[in-house]
Amino acid sequence: MLPVLPVMTLSPLWLVTNAASGSNSDAAVDDLVASLSAAGCAPARVIRFPDEELPTRAQLEAEGIATLAVFTGDGTINTAASALEGWGGALLVLPGGTQNLLSKSLHGDVPAEEVTGKLGSARRVRRQALRTSQGVALIELLAGPGAMWADVRESVRDLDLPTIAETFTTALRETREGPGVRLSAPATAAQPEGYRAVRMAPLDGDSMEVDGYDFSDWGEFAAQGFAMLVKRDFRQGPHDELGQCSSATLESDGPIAMMIDGERREGGMREEVTCEEFALDFLCTIAPGA
Repeated sequence: MLPVLPVMTLSPLWLVTNAASGSNSDAAVDDLVASLSAAGCAPARVIRFPDEELPTRAQLEAEGIATLAVFTGDGTINTAASALEGWGGALLVLPGGTQNLLSKSLHGDVPAEEVTGKLGSARRVRRQALRTSQGVALIELLAGPGAMWADVRESVRDLDLPTIAETFTTALRETREGPGVRLSAPATAAQPEGYRAVRMAPLDGDSMEVDGYDFSDWGEFAAQGFAMLVKRDFRQGPHDELGQCSSATLESDGPIAMMIDGERREGGMREEVTCEEFALDFLCTIAPGA
């Protein structure tokens, strides 16, 4: 853990918003700018993604930016953070999406204005992340046919009815009939035929937890599909706890569908996943030990 920072060291601050994210109304952004200003961190610039590109590490360094605040969903936060690894400033993650899983882990389940009100006691922390061939997962990785429900969620978010029907049919078919994903390493009591989905999430230290999900009947399948589509909540469904490890190998008889922090990716037939520290400081307002 890094030491507590005075608020003055958090400026200059840039703010990234995303109108397509769950909490990004104009009024919400105005309220956030006001609360940041009240905390002594008035944004020097507001970047409205995707109309404007996300800032690069080189841009932030050239402008002497101390903090990048990101008021978006987990997927955009992941993209922004991945481009900034190695930067000397700090990322302030704010709950601007639907699930806000990364924000909850850093601040608790609280609104953005409560986060900004605690910036005077914020700490800089490092987090563990999962590295894959398709990107870095800061919160979780879902691999296997079940990850295809992310395509349905994206089309629902866009209110694209023809695409909703198409992606729903594909996700339904692939989740039931597509090749499962197998955990080939480390050796565990995993099902040799594989799972409909394998979920991995980083833990404190250089390890991740691994769970395998399958569906023994139509009721379980429907419940899990709904959880993947609407809530991104896999923990409640029936699953096998496959243990903890620092690295793992996933294999399948076809390309492995992946969902990285809620966003769809397409992997190969064999994917190596490693857990290691992500080289970027995050601002955390949760008290140590809380």
